[in-house]
Amino acid sequence: MKALILISLMSFAASNTQAAEICSKSSPAHTVALLELYTSEGCDSCPPADKAISRLHANTGLNTEQVIPVSLHVDYWDHLGWKDVFGKKTFTERQRNLADLAGSRTVYTPEIFIAGKELRSWRNGMTDEIRHINQKPAVASLRISIEKLLDNKLYFTLQGNSMQDAKLHFSLVEQDLVSKVQAGENRGVSLQHDFVAREWGEAHQLSAGKLANFANQLDLPAKAKRKNLSVLAFVQNKRGNILQALSLPLCETLQR
Repeated sequence: MKALILISLMSFAASNTQAAEICSKSSPAHTVALLELYTSEGCDSCPPADKAISRLHANTGLNTEQVIPVSLHVDYWDHLGWKDVFGKKTFTERQRNLADLAGSRTVYTPEIFIAGKELRSWRNGMTDEIRHINQKPAVASLRISIEKLLDNKLYFTLQGNSMQDAKLHFSLVEQDLVSKVQAGENRGVSLQHDFVAREWGEAHQLSAGKLANFANQLDLPAKAKRKNLSVLAFVQNKRGNILQALSLPLCETLQR
């Protein structure tokens, strides 16, 4: 009987250890490319870009150790008849900030930034640009540890270390979202979105050479499917350059 209890305890401990490993992830030694798509359901030229982002990994053979896409829906198309349910003023402000850093006076959709730099030629392919970024040794490191989900709030810890003064940004991202657009330029069209930023946290400050840990929480969107959620974190310096990025899906124990 004692032997049976011991075996059960060992199995329980092994199961807990495995779950803990699944719920934590660290960034690699090379730089991971962060790809930001600025889009809107009110823009009829955006669906092809949305599809390109959804199929990015499949079409390029790249994975999340090489490139992490995130789709940020802006709100400046909302006045044309269709309010994008995924649009946020925060994303519009971020796009304008990136444009300012690039010396541009305009923002538009669809617009793509890779590693904080605008890529106008994305329709001709992005693989070479991404691989070029991957060849750079990372000057920042990240670790995400998902702890628990309670009362529709996700609790997690972010660890960051950067060789430069920078900010640590984080977001809750959702896959496989569908909208039936009833008005505006895409009226009558069903749109599918992936890698959509649903919640955006307040950035943490990183001081050069100092390891830092931050406890965070984000609300789960209404009707969100847990298996489609992930936490995104990235480090950005004051010039807008993305120094490192990391993504971690919710562990299986939290998907139920």
